Amino acid sequence: MLALALCSFLLAATPEADVRAVLERQASAWNRGDIEEFMTTYLDSPSLTFSGRAGVTRGYRPVLERYRAKYATPEAMGALRFSEIEIRLLSDSAALVLGRFDLTRSQAAGGHASGRFTLVLQKTPQGWKIIHDHTS
Repeated sequence: MLALALCSFLLAATPEADVRAVLERQASAWNRGDIEEFMTTYLDSPSLTFSGRAGVTRGYRPVLERYRAKYATPEAMGALRFSEIEIRLLSDSAALVLGRFDLTRSQAAGGHASGRFTLVLQKTPQGWKIIHDHTS
């Protein structure tokens, strides 16, 4: 019985569902105030890029440090919610994601923030990983 349930689960998994699970893992980690876990959804590589209002940040460590500096406390991180998610598979190992983010915070912690994002994900032996993030 367990084998049948596992087979059904594995057959039901799709690349789109796997990519959506990456976003769910991100939001969950963020909402727990866990930047390190949030960053596990990014490819740990010098080729990782993050593009935002301040320009382009290159490399896993610099992106991690950017998040640590900008969101130094759980209050500054607030509560993250993604919506309007569109997943477009580019190949068996690449996906483009469009979406909207909403960050709810107190005024003292920076106030509410929202905007759009575009992610490029690559399928790796460790699962789907973000290789480029453009957030505005």
